[in-house]
Amino acid sequence: MQKSIVKWVGREEFLATLPSGHAVPFDADRNHNSAAGPMEMLLGALGSCTAVDIVMILEKKRQKLATLEIEISGERAKDPPSVWTKIEMIYRLSGQLEEKAVRDAIELSQNKYCSVAAMLRKTAELTYRFEILPEHS
Repeated sequence: MQKSIVKWVGREEFLATLPSGHAVPFDADRNHNSAAGPMEMLLGALGSCTAVDIVMILEKKRQKLATLEIEISGERAKDPPSVWTKIEMIYRLSGQLEEKAVRDAIELSQNKYCSVAAMLRKTAELTYRFEILPEHS
């Protein structure tokens, strides 16, 4: 079993030591905003989880990925526990890429490999689309 330890620093600030040993600060007070809040970290975790999948899958498909950016937007429930209810993801990629390879990679990530997406899908409607951008020389 993996273990994380969260220590209260003061006010609504905490320091989480993750199973990997990395320490991550959190600040739940959006007015004070000295660090990321717990819920917004989930959006970053979702983007990072699927980004890893996309890079690995496209590499296996022998696609030459130059850039990858994922914009993740979310809406939360009005009432507590204020879970994410809608999340939209826009994948922006460039490189020597075939559209079908990109589409397949994203679908595999979203529907099979990304564990963060699988968890968030239990409370949120996840939608996604992609854009293949021209390469800049």
